[in-house]
Amino acid sequence: MRDVQDARSGVDASPDVNDGARDVDVDDEDLDLERELAALDRTRPSAHQRAGGAPRELAWLLTVAGALGLLAAVELVLSELAVAADPDAVLACDINPLVGCGTFITTWQAHALGIPNAVVGTAAFAALLTVGMMLLAGARVARWFWRALVAGVSLAVVALLFFQYHAFFTIRGLCPYCLVVWVVTIPVVVHVWARAVQAGHVPAPDWLRRALVADRWVIVAVWYAVVLLAVALVFWDQWLLLLS
Repeated sequence: MRDVQDARSGVDASPDVNDGARDVDVDDEDLDLERELAALDRTRPSAHQRAGGAPRELAWLLTVAGALGLLAAVELVLSELAVAADPDAVLACDINPLVGCGTFITTWQAHALGIPNAVVGTAAFAALLTVGMMLLAGARVARWFWRALVAGVSLAVVALLFFQYHAFFTIRGLCPYCLVVWVVTIPVVVHVWARAVQAGHVPAPDWLRRALVADRWVIVAVWYAVVLLAVALVFWDQWLLLLS
């Protein structure tokens, strides 16, 4: 009787083993298919990205941009404190009549939210640095987190355009620390949007996904070129005076 039970147990166990092997085969096939699709279309998200992670390129970009932006924001806070203590203080960031931060930190635009913009920037770039370090460590975050990050960088674009307009046409000068913020914000905005669209966290047509992901550095380069052209044209007369 015991032999019959043992035989039945052996028969019952065999389908489980076969099912396990079958599952492994299916997983391998899915993995191979995913690799083939990724090889054909570099804009497709990886399994790590779909799970909420980020490629190393983006993680490093957020980390470096967060660190540089934080440094620039802190320097602006220190400059504002120096002017508050001594209105006649000579700031290291005041390079020439065109490039300097002394004329910026006393304007209403520098306190558009009621507190110094540099304080807001310090908090924002500290948060960006933290996110970059999390993603470097391999963290996978929820979809709502990526959408919140997209909303944050979109607000950064609005702030960037606001300050660029006033720097060009109202204050008529360039703040060196603000320029650092401009330089690091532009690639962050483009890459965060590209990453969110690539993984489907932000709905977008397939053509837009391909364009954002494949040409993200081209978009950054064009954006830089437009800003540089605007700086050259708007301040042309002032550049000539400095060179004469």
